[in-house]
Amino acid sequence: MDPLIADRIQFSPRRDAETVEAGLGFAPKFDAAGLITAVAVDADDGTVLMVAYMNAASLRLTLALGEAVYFSRSRQEIWHKGKTSGHTQEVVEVLADCDQDALVLRVRQRGAGACHTGYRSCFFRRVALAGEGADGCQAAGLVPVYAEKCYDAAAVYRK
Repeated sequence: MDPLIADRIQFSPRRDAETVEAGLGFAPKFDAAGLITAVAVDADDGTVLMVAYMNAASLRLTLALGEAVYFSRSRQEIWHKGKTSGHTQEVVEVLADCDQDALVLRVRQRGAGACHTGYRSCFFRRVALAGEGADGCQAAGLVPVYAEKCYDAAAVYRK
């Protein structure tokens, strides 16, 4: 699809809470920095792949292209997922929460992984809960979720 169509995508105005929460107009609520949280999940198995942010322009591009486009807070620029790595995200569905201040993108990950560290998911560790060896006095710890990386991040993201 033509990315110029993104310029023609309009969001509904934010009105009262009832209209936003019960209506059918898409009126995303961007934070003070102009961003909205976007959680990417695998459309087929539900794995949480990553959390990123979108500004109005990247959200419009995502809707127009059918591929995930985010806003990099560290680089302060639009970030088309996979432009460097080739690991793109085909958007199957975008879900908005009740007050439209967070999005879930159901995606099909194209390429080895979503995480820039080489794992399939950015959530490659879980926090150990009490009873998993912690006695309540120890520092919280992390437990690996995946045994191995699925690609060599150093080779993909040469600096």
